[in-house]
Amino acid sequence: MAVFTPLGDAQVATFLESFDAGRLVSLQGVAGGTENSTFFVTTDRRDLVLTLFEQGEQEELPFFVDLLDYLDERGLPVPAPLNDRDGVALKRLANKPALLFPRLPGRHPEHPSLEQCRVLGDTLGRMHVLSQRFSGHRPNPRDLSWLTAMHHKVLGFLRQQDQTLMKNAVDDFEGEFAARGELPQGALHGDLFRDNTLFEGDRLGGIIDFYNGCTGDLLFDLAIVINDWATGEDGRLDQARHDTIINAYQARRALTADERALWPTMLSMTALRYWLSRLLVVYVNPPAHDLTPHDPTQFRTIFKARQLHGALPLPEAPAHTA
Repeated sequence: MAVFTPLGDAQVATFLESFDAGRLVSLQGVAGGTENSTFFVTTDRRDLVLTLFEQGEQEELPFFVDLLDYLDERGLPVPAPLNDRDGVALKRLANKPALLFPRLPGRHPEHPSLEQCRVLGDTLGRMHVLSQRFSGHRPNPRDLSWLTAMHHKVLGFLRQQDQTLMKNAVDDFEGEFAARGELPQGALHGDLFRDNTLFEGDRLGGIIDFYNGCTGDLLFDLAIVINDWATGEDGRLDQARHDTIINAYQARRALTADERALWPTMLSMTALRYWLSRLLVVYVNPPAHDLTPHDPTQFRTIFKARQLHGALPLPEAPAHTA
């Protein structure tokens, strides 16, 4: 979240007139983030979040609106966009696409408790059971085909050892995925880091920022979660957090035999996905705005740990899943 397009009180007050959300009381820009402009909006009736979309494939925004509506209607703690009085959610403000959301309660967990891990695993499992029936479609923009096409662009900026490691890993991933059938598919969050969740104590207030959402391998989402939520500073996996998330997830959706076989590969591939995307921002496609890119070193460490140590054993699924 950040502010790249400033807004004034009068602009936002006029914008709110088409919604049944109350009159503007205060407007606050939100610092941080790399892509969109975000504001906290307080009315005389409720707290809201206003997002202006600055870049990216804006024709894909209806996918995110539909996905959030779908999950919200089925009881998931996500911020479904507000519709105006004509039933329209996606609007324009300051010549940018704009969405208005309810402001969900809580804070990002910096050091998740085991109960927070359990709740997150349970919620992701619920989401994936539901998302397999979501009719929208957006191809995963950061899957193996993207890795294969894009990793060549950063090789010249890496030490020889890292070049070899990256090239060999991509080759291995291609072979390992080709040897298996299609994995279970559905709608994904695509970026479910701790800072895309809000907790009040151990209660999950919400999952936010679905703008990497797509359809693809459900296992991809779970691997992203484990690489962030259950990883120490040295890149090694924390068994207690890992097992807590996996157990809660599998109580909702048991992993298939092919998913279990490809689990170490998916963990390593999603770690490489973030190392590569951060390298690309630093060396190839710097951000459009004056922002400090994420340090690629963190995911280099995680990726190397996955390559060196592999994955922890997966807990067995319960006999009956919901």
